[in-house]
Amino acid sequence: MPSALILLADGTEEMEFTITYDTFVRAGIQTQSVFVPNLANSQAAGSVSPPAAKGSRGINIMPDMFFDASACSPDKYDALVIPGGAKGAETMSKSSEVQSLVKAFIEQKKYVGMICAGSLAALTSGLPKQPLTSHPGVKDKLVNDFEYSEEPVVVSGTLVTSRGPGTTFPFALTMVELLCGKEKRKEVHGPMVFPAGTPW
Repeated sequence: MPSALILLADGTEEMEFTITYDTFVRAGIQTQSVFVPNLANSQAAGSVSPPAAKGSRGINIMPDMFFDASACSPDKYDALVIPGGAKGAETMSKSSEVQSLVKAFIEQKKYVGMICAGSLAALTSGLPKQPLTSHPGVKDKLVNDFEYSEEPVVVSGTLVTSRGPGTTFPFALTMVELLCGKEKRKEVHGPMVFPAGTPW
């Protein structure tokens, strides 16, 4: 059974986190949420029990575990997801440990998903120029270093990027297909009851 980590920080966009987590669970992917503290202003660093993360819209989300690089390595998980939300994405993309984790997953050909401003982690992690998308608000920071696209979901090798809350369903379903196959994607898609004509 595939497994995945979804990173979470104060300021993470709630829809991008929750839709991805829920869709993964529906597909049978063993999923763990991991709280990444803002080390510049955190009393939680080194804590055994992570605090609830306060999302970008003020909704509290309780993570499954606190960030520990040794427990989050790609030999233990098949995918890593970094949601957006300006503040949360900034915390995660500026974390040297998250940057190292992104590079390790890519080097081991494990999937790395980035949504919205979470795509800034591709830049700060030093990933090579390749197709990528993000929220329009951070396009200017990425357009010179990547082959920027405005497609809802962009797959480049094992890097999967998406644009924002509204594109999180196709992002999550794409990740399910990559990890579990087309049949599992169809199985998960049906009970979600998307309106007729929904393109994903």
